[in-house]
Amino acid sequence: MTIAAVLEHKGGEVAIIEAAASLQEATAELARRKIGALLVMESGRIAGILSERDIIGCLAAHESGLHDRTVADAMTADVITVEPSTPVLAALALITSRRVRHLPVVDGGALVGIVSIGDLVKHRMERIEAEAEAMRTYIQSA
Repeated sequence: MTIAAVLEHKGGEVAIIEAAASLQEATAELARRKIGALLVMESGRIAGILSERDIIGCLAAHESGLHDRTVADAMTADVITVEPSTPVLAALALITSRRVRHLPVVDGGALVGIVSIGDLVKHRMERIEAEAEAMRTYIQSA
C-alpha cells in the first residue's frame, strides 16, 4: 500500500498558513481545526511546517511570549516530504527515524496532500483487520 491509497481515503485537503502570519493566528487556526500542524506556504511553495512542538519551542525560547512572533519565527524550515508512490511502511519508518508527525505529499513538485502518523497507523490497522478477516473467511470456507 502506498501514500496514494491513504490520500484516496483521507482526501487531499491541506491546512496552510503564510510564513508572515502571526503565531496568534496560527494557534487559533490549529485550535479551530483541531489539528497538530499547518503547512507554511510562501509564494506558492512549501516554506516550512508549523507544529504544536514548534510553537512550544518558540514559547520556551522567547519569554516575551508569542504575540509579536510570526510563523516564520517558529516553523521548521527543513520539511520532509513523500510522494504518492511511497509505501506506507516506508513513510512510517521515516516518521519514526526523523521524529516528525506529519509528511506533506508532493507529486512532481506540486502539493497533493499531507499525512500524519495517525493517518498512517489507521490505514495500516484497517489493512491488517481486512487481511485477518479474509484469512478467517478462507479458513472457514476450506
